[in-house]
Amino acid sequence: MIKKRQAITGYSLAALLSIALPVYAEDKHDHGHGAMGKMFLIKKQIDGYDVSFHVMKAQPGKEMGGSHDFMIKVEKNGKTYTKIPMNTKVVHPNGQAESKKTMVMGDWLMAGYDLGHKGKHQLMILFKTPDGKKHKGGVFYPGK
Repeated sequence: MIKKRQAITGYSLAALLSIALPVYAEDKHDHGHGAMGKMFLIKKQIDGYDVSFHVMKAQPGKEMGGSHDFMIKVEKNGKTYTKIPMNTKVVHPNGQAESKKTMVMGDWLMAGYDLGHKGKHQLMILFKTPDGKKHKGGVFYPGK
């Protein structure tokens, strides 16, 4: 009877921890992805392509053109497209704009920008798929 009670208590504790720990990690764990530990990741459909927009603070000493990495993933029917030409553009809160070409980082295309100042930044992309068609879209990054 005691062993059965200990087993039930052990399983209950394990179940409680499996629920509580991920919640704690989401609220308290920050890798520089954004305000209050929330990761900035927005997925959109652009002309039938699944496009993921991801912004994260660049690791110290590994900045690639700015304080933040603007990363984009283009997918369709389970295939990731990395060997496509893509230009990015950021319009900062003060109205100034800058454009950069992307570089390949694994399954992502990336460009570095300084996005650490307050206000909303408009993040835009223009890419060309293997069929020769051009596609464009964008999102707003909330900043600090």
